[in-house]
Amino acid sequence: MISVEAARARILAGLVPVAAESVALSAAHGRVLAAPVLARLSAPPANVSAMDGYAVRAAEARAGADLRVTGEAPAGRPFTGVVGPGEAVRIFTGSVVPPGADAVLIQENATAAGGRVRVNEAVAAGRYIRRAGQDFQAGEEVLAAGRRLSVRDIGLAAAAGYPWLSVRRRPRLAILCTGDEIALPGEPLPPGGIANANGAMLAAFIAARGGEPLLLPAIPDEAAAVAQAVEAARGADMLVITGGASVGAHDVVQEGLGRRGFSLAFWKIAMRPGKPLIFGRAGEMPVLGLPGNPVSAYVCARLFLEGALAALSGSPPAPPRVETAILGAALKANDEREDYLRAGLAWDGQGWVATPLPLQDSAMLRGLAGAGALIRRAPRAAAAAPGDRVEILRLDER
Repeated sequence: MISVEAARARILAGLVPVAAESVALSAAHGRVLAAPVLARLSAPPANVSAMDGYAVRAAEARAGADLRVTGEAPAGRPFTGVVGPGEAVRIFTGSVVPPGADAVLIQENATAAGGRVRVNEAVAAGRYIRRAGQDFQAGEEVLAAGRRLSVRDIGLAAAAGYPWLSVRRRPRLAILCTGDEIALPGEPLPPGGIANANGAMLAAFIAARGGEPLLLPAIPDEAAAVAQAVEAARGADMLVITGGASVGAHDVVQEGLGRRGFSLAFWKIAMRPGKPLIFGRAGEMPVLGLPGNPVSAYVCARLFLEGALAALSGSPPAPPRVETAILGAALKANDEREDYLRAGLAWDGQGWVATPLPLQDSAMLRGLAGAGALIRRAPRAAAAAPGDRVEILRLDER
């Protein structure tokens, strides 16, 4: 068995980002930039007012000064003249500051009457002016390649003058669920059967992280069926298989993959749940085999599939974010495997308290759905008491 970190490194080592495509800015949220965004214009493009008031010459805008108002400059309609000695121009937020003016006298500090304005409080040069290029300048990189675009990034790209963006296409991941016992959700269960939770769960997992899930029909525990399904998945950027990768007589994934030229990178990880994870390639297509138990499949998806999706998308595959919390119940000493315990998570007024669920069965989805975190325990970790600090991975996705 290899470690979690070694498995993660081997999976990521050979993954190459998918090709780029151009999409409208309105469709770019959540996509990964394939090229940096270089501003096509400066923001603001000219000196503009940050407040409503009067464009003035600061040297003359002393308390008690009386200035003649020679015009106004609404936003989008700049004043065409020059602010001369003893003059002021009515100005508004976002208006271009006219030539000759070097400050804005805000209207709260002014008294206007009869085409003139009285300065009630002196204003310093540069006050309430947003300088041209203060936010960014034309040609400046405002968003780096590899960045997954947030709502704020979309606003920035728009301000930089981009109606279209070059992004990585969504990675296509084929999902294959194996097992004689599984049936589609909602279908009558065969004798000894269960509903196929893994297919729907993994499809949602992939879609939530910017991928395009391709859910293949479930297959029986037959090597020939696995081999045939591999052919059906050709063209996908990765094949994700659940079940059939353990050591039982009916675990036939490796045999079926072998019929399609599968090269094994590793099999079995020193972790719980998720020991029978498998990774390799069928030709050029990466294949990630997850355990069949749904909790194990989910935990392995968080630890390995999430990073793989990022790498395929051209985004830096950061490891899962680890935080600390207060342990809410005693834990026994750990064995040689890295352990991931489902836990409730509650705020006690001073910090997060992670309490391991009493049942950790890897087939129990209700506990996983209600958990707030995974407690991560290192191999050979000593027994822990309530109040000790433990490492956690938050389960805060929706």
